[in-house]
Parts: sequence; structure tokens; C-alpha cells
Amino acid sequence: MVQLNTGFTLFFSLLVEAMPFLLIGVAFSSLLLFFVDERKLVGVLPKNAFLGALAGSLIGLIFPVCECGNVPVARRMLIQGAPTAVSVGFLLAAPTINPVVFWATWVAFRGQPEIVFLRVGFTLLIATTVGWVFSRQGDIGPFLQQSVARGRFRDRTPEVTASSSASLSATPSLLQGGTFIQGADGAAALRLDTPMAQRLVANPAAAQPVSNRLMLTLENMVRELRELGAVLVMGSAIAATVQVAVPRELILSLGQGMVSSILAMMVLAAVVSICSTVDSFFALSFAATFTSGSLLAFLIFGPMIDLKNIGLLLTVFKGRAVFYLFALAAMMSFGLSLFVNLYIG
Repeated sequence: MVQLNTGFTLFFSLLVEAMPFLLIGVAFSSLLLFFVDERKLVGVLPKNAFLGALAGSLIGLIFPVCECGNVPVARRMLIQGAPTAVSVGFLLAAPTINPVVFWATWVAFRGQPEIVFLRVGFTLLIATTVGWVFSRQGDIGPFLQQSVARGRFRDRTPEVTASSSASLSATPSLLQGGTFIQGADGAAALRLDTPMAQRLVANPAAAQPVSNRLMLTLENMVRELRELGAVLVMGSAIAATVQVAVPRELILSLGQGMVSSILAMMVLAAVVSICSTVDSFFALSFAATFTSGSLLAFLIFGPMIDLKNIGLLLTVFKGRAVFYLFALAAMMSFGLSLFVNLYIG
């Protein structure tokens, strides 16, 4: 009974601390989705591969999105012709390098400020490096899903307006590329005023009245809050269960090992798939038993690659490219976290 009470206390404390940051993150992501046209941003991005990767990694500072919102935005950036380095840098860094996540991490680890700054610094290093590596691929087309590749390499994106639903069957090939959005006659059947449509095309919401975009924003917030709220509840329950049900000796043996602690937290980050706006509170529950490097591994690797995010990534990249992203991010996260355990502690 004591363990059950302790578990419920941990569960609700994690949930109460994290929920405000989830609400803020969902609100920012939804506003970005319907009020920002990435085409204007693409036009001013650096053409140099390294600078482009660095710029892409920092875009999250002005466009804060979690790992559930970064994939649709990166997809639209690729379709708009953004350099590969920029898109990949944004994809990996935006869930961590943004004001909401920085604030949440600071609140959770105010007693360990080095965790906050190392998280941001290491994420920036990994995202910039991986973005630069991907830019070495001269033709990114073979790495992209067919629908994204068609959208990226077509000569011009036809204008799409909400007032002309008939134009759906004649304009963007992207809307005709996926069987799950085709009607029985082969014509695109997806309405433009749904969140899914907004995520698949090059942001046609910019042409709609502000009142319509506000309604779409609220609709998207409710949907994402429903999805991410379920993940948050599950993640909090897992954290509380691990703390209460797993023998303390096993936690200590894993958590104090230089290597085992990092591997354990990286696997946990991938499996739990908790949103980056609240993952710092999840990691905080392990701060007393796990090494600083392993906490950083969780905070760095999880927002880049987790089971939930892999599914989203596969809507943009082919399996081989997702594997490369996963492997590079994992190796660099492990190496940097091990460095912290060995030399910083």
C-alpha cells in the first residue's frame, strides 16, 4: 500500500509539473502551423552547407515546436526547396533548442544548470553535424519519400486556395501522391480545412482569413493535446512505476554505471517517446540514481529519435535515411554523454 501511494504521488506530481509546458508547446506549434509561411524563411537561409545546418538548428528559437510538430514543418521546408542541411538541422534541433523547452528544463534542473546548457550545446552540435553530413549527399531525392520528392522537384507549387476545392484534383501532385488521401476516382479527396491537409501541402492556410486560421489553430491544439496528453500520462505512469516497482538495487546498478546508465536512458527515451516540452520532468525523477551523462543522453537523444517520431520521419524520408539519422544521432549522443560521465561528472 505504501508503494502504491508513493507511485500515485510521483505520477501526479510529474503530471502537474509538466502539463503547463505541454499546453504552451502545443499552442506555439499550432500557431506556427497556420500563421507562418516557410517560403519566406527559405529565401533568406544561408546556402553554405555548414552555416545552413547551423541556421536550421537555431530556427527553433523563433519557431518553437516539439518533436511532433517539427516533422511536418521540416517536410514543408523540404518541399519549398530549403537546403538539406537546413531541414535536417531543424528536424533534429527544433524540439530542444527553443524557448519553451529551455524554460521547462531550467525549471526542472534549476539545481543543476550545467544540465540545461549542456543539453542545448550538445543538441546544437549533433544537429549541425548531422545536417552537414546529409548535405554531402548531392541528390537528396533518393532519400525522400516519393510524394515529398515530387513536391520538392516540381517546377512550381501551384497556388491553392480554400475557396476552390475543385482545384485539389488539378494542382499539387503532392496531394495526389498518397493513396490514403485519394478518392475512389483517383482525385484528391482531402479537404484543405483539416489539420492533415495543412501538414501535407505547402501551407495553404496562409491564404485563408484570420478567423479561419484561428479556428484551425484551436482544432489542431485540441487534437495534438489529445495525442500528446495521452503520451504524457503514459510516460508519467512509466516513470512512477519504474521508481516504485523495479528493485532499488537494479536501478542503482544500472544508473551508476558509466556506460550502462547511458544505454538504459537512451533506450528508455526511445521507448517512452515523451514530448520534449515535458521530458525534463521525466528525467528529473531519475536524477538521484542515474549519472549526469545518462540524464543528458535521455534529454538529447529522445527528442531527436523515438518510436513515435520514427513513424513521422518515415512520412518524409525512406527507411535508409531514417536509419542513418538514427545511427548518427545515437552515436554522437552516446559519445558526448560518456564524455560528461568521464570528465565532468
